[in-house]
Amino acid sequence: MIPLRLQANSTTDLPFVMRLNAEARAFQLDLEGQRTPFDGDLIRVSADGASYLGPQGAVEIQGATPDEIDGDVLLVLPGGRAAQRLIRANSPHNTFLVTERCDQLCLMCSQPPKQHHTDMLPFFEAAALLAPKGVTLGISGGEPLLYKTALLPLMQRVLKERTDLTFHVLTNGQHLEENDLAELGELPRDRVLWGIPLYTADAQTHDRIVGKAGAFDRLMETLPIFCRAGAAIELRTVVMGENARLLPALANFITTHLPFVSSWALMQLENIGYGRQNWDDLFFDSSVSFAPVAEALNIARGRGFDAVLYNFPRCTVPAAYRDQAPSTISDWKRRYLDECEECSQRALCGGFFEWYPEDRGFQRLGRL
Repeated sequence: MIPLRLQANSTTDLPFVMRLNAEARAFQLDLEGQRTPFDGDLIRVSADGASYLGPQGAVEIQGATPDEIDGDVLLVLPGGRAAQRLIRANSPHNTFLVTERCDQLCLMCSQPPKQHHTDMLPFFEAAALLAPKGVTLGISGGEPLLYKTALLPLMQRVLKERTDLTFHVLTNGQHLEENDLAELGELPRDRVLWGIPLYTADAQTHDRIVGKAGAFDRLMETLPIFCRAGAAIELRTVVMGENARLLPALANFITTHLPFVSSWALMQLENIGYGRQNWDDLFFDSSVSFAPVAEALNIARGRGFDAVLYNFPRCTVPAAYRDQAPSTISDWKRRYLDECEECSQRALCGGFFEWYPEDRGFQRLGRL
C-alpha cells in the first residue's frame, strides 16, 4: 500500500503547501516553467530521508527517498510531525477529500461521514495549480457539494488557469438548485465529469441503501439541472445483494429516462468502512452469479449506452465482458493475490483492494 501520509518535521506550526524538487530548479508549472512560492528544493539527503527548503519554510521528510517523492505536492501539517501527499507526481490517482460530512448514510460507504469539517479548499487549490500536466484530479468526500459556493468557483479558477487539467467529482447529486445552473454551466463539459450514485430504479430501495428518505426523488430533480448545464454525468452503481437482481430494471430505466447521462459504471463492493461492517450481508459474488450484471450490460450496450465495470477483477468476469472491465482501483490501495502472479491479464486488471478479504470474497478466481 502506497502511503499518502508521510512522517515529517517542519520549521513552522502553520500548515503550508510545498512542491518537492529533487534539484534546485522549478518543477514545471506551465510551458514557461515558472517558479512559484510553493516550490521547495532539496537541500540535504540523510540516511533517514531528505530535507527541503522553500519560501514558506523547511521540511524534513522521513522514510522516503528524493526519487520517490520528486514533484509531489505536500500539505505540511501543523505541529511539524506529518505531511499529506496531496499530489503524487507519478500517479494518475490523486483525489482531494473536500469534507467528511455527508447528508446520506450509505450501507456500503467506504468513507463513513463525520460531523466535523475543516476547510482545506485553499490548500487544494494551490495543489491543483501545481499538478503535473494533463492529469485528472478527483474531488470527493463526504459530500463535496455541501460546500458548492466555494468549490464551484475554485474549479472555475483552476480550469481557467490550468487548461490541461480535468476534474472527476464524486457527489450524491442532492444539492444543486436552479440558481446553480449558470455557475455550473461555466465549467467546461469536456473537463469535468460528475460521478453520481444511483442504485436502483425503485425509489424505496435506493433510499434504503443511501439511508435518506426522498433521495431518489431528489436525484430525479437535480439530474436534469446537471443536464441543462451541459454537464457530463457518470452514474455509479455499487453491485450488492440489495440491488443485484434489480440491475436489468435499472439499465432499462437509465437508457429510457436518463439518455443524457454520459456513462454508467457498475462497481464491486469495497471492504472498508460500512462496507466492511456490512460485508456478509451486502457482498454479491459476481464470479458465481454474473447473470444480472450481464443482462444489465447487454441492455445498455444494445441501446448504444456506455457501460463499464469498475473494481471487477478480470478473472471474475466472463470473457465476453472483459473488455468492459478496465483497471480502476487506485494504485495506493491496490494489491494482487498469489493467483495473479502468472496471469496474462495482470497488466490490464485493477486487481483487488488492499483490504479485500480472501476468505470471504470471490469463490472463482484463477489465472487467465
